Amino acid sequence: MIRVLGVRVDEYTMDESVKIIGDIADDFRRGGAPGQVVTINPEGVWLALGDAGLRQLIERAALVTADGAGILWAAQKLGTPLAERVTGVDLLQRLCAAAARDGRSVYLLGSAAGVAEQAAARLRESYPRLRIAGCDNGYFREREAQAIAAVAQAAPDILFAGLGMPYQEKWLAAHLSELNCGAAIGVGGSFDVVAGQVRRAPLWLQKLRLEWLWRLAADPKRWRRYLTIPRYMRAVSREARAKK
Repeated sequence: MIRVLGVRVDEYTMDESVKIIGDIADDFRRGGAPGQVVTINPEGVWLALGDAGLRQLIERAALVTADGAGILWAAQKLGTPLAERVTGVDLLQRLCAAAARDGRSVYLLGSAAGVAEQAAARLRESYPRLRIAGCDNGYFREREAQAIAAVAQAAPDILFAGLGMPYQEKWLAAHLSELNCGAAIGVGGSFDVVAGQVRRAPLWLQKLRLEWLWRLAADPKRWRRYLTIPRYMRAVSREARAKK
């Protein structure tokens, strides 16, 4: 485990993260406790700095993965480099591949009406043996009890929640004991990408760690969210200088 501005980030690779989550799900089947997984990016770190509740649930999580090039940059800057990113959308795909192979079930909760179903259809095309226990959109606040009951009845091994950070993290933490799932993971806008509603940055941009710029160009209304990036970078640079 390392810390970026005091916020926990685990050092596991993608392969290790997939195994850990699979083990959590399998252990839950045998009567163990459910586990929450947080995929954290620079925005999430910045939010956690001003939100004690968010910081605490990150500390309690079963796993916190490095979702975002800015996390890798910070880790390198602070002298605790990480091997690779473990992003929500990539983790979702890898977990579904492992679930199809190992007989685990998944549940997709989030995004706009119909998007989770579209994402599920595409996942079934990619992984024909995948068991999808259910789907629901993210606009369930007026029927929250029914949404929770539907997940609990489906009893998925892995619940993917695409509700946006930090709402998805706080919602999962608040209801984890009710959801009757093994592992619960916040994956942000991943369903939109899997469903083909949003095009992901080309691989060359991902390798250059400029995927955030692609997302901003695709949706300029997000610009206010990216104001945190220079603040985050300055704070990391100050911490790095202080460590020296």
